[in-house]
This record gives sequence, C-alpha cells and structure tokens, in this order.
Amino acid sequence: MKVAFASTDKIHIDEHFGKAKEFYLWEIGSEKAEFTGLLQVDEGDGDADDRIEARSAALADCAIVYVGQIGGPAAARLVAKKIHPLKSKTAEPITEVVAKLQEVLQGNPPPWLRKAMLKDSKREG
Repeated sequence: MKVAFASTDKIHIDEHFGKAKEFYLWEIGSEKAEFTGLLQVDEGDGDADDRIEARSAALADCAIVYVGQIGGPAAARLVAKKIHPLKSKTAEPITEVVAKLQEVLQGNPPPWLRKAMLKDSKREG
C-alpha cells in the first residue's frame, strides 16, 4: 500500500500537514517496503481550504499519511477520501515507522489498517 510521510528533513515525521510542501512516498507490504518517490504539492495562492484540497487530492492514491500535526478539518477531508491520517507525537524516523508497519502487516492488522490495505488492492484491480 502507498504511504506518505510529511517531513522537514527527509528522516523524521515532523511536518504539519497544512505546511508540508512535499511528502515522501513509500510502497509498504508485509514482506517488502521501498521508497518510491517525492510528491511535491503545488498549492498556488489559495486559502486554507484550497491548500488542504491540493494536498488531499495529491495524496489520493495513498492509504495512510503520517504527519507531525494536522488540523481537524484537514483530517476530516483526508478521511472522506479514504486516506487515514496518523500523527507522530515524537517525530519518529520514517524508517522505524515503516518497519513497525510491516510488523503489523505480518500479524493481524487492526480493522482500520485492513480497510486501508483494501483501498490499495482495489486501486490495483
């Protein structure tokens, strides 16, 4: 499944969703995970709603977006697009979160994660 990470230093999950100019994209499965690229957000000169919409539209293929912070309206917009926002409270390293996510995928993922995985398999089908 595609997972995006908001980061200011390319290493830690520490960027606010609404301020992120770029997201680091990973393809993560139970057996394999790889960095697949950088998504740069072009938000133009819009207001806050436009900026949120630009980011959520750009991330439409992602099942999960990890951020340092996110506001309620932005989180709601992502959820409406079937993208699961997750906050990193401690600016965790992206690679550690990827490894933890793989461990969960190898076991019995919680319902929300199974749903996120289904979104990705529907996209492929």
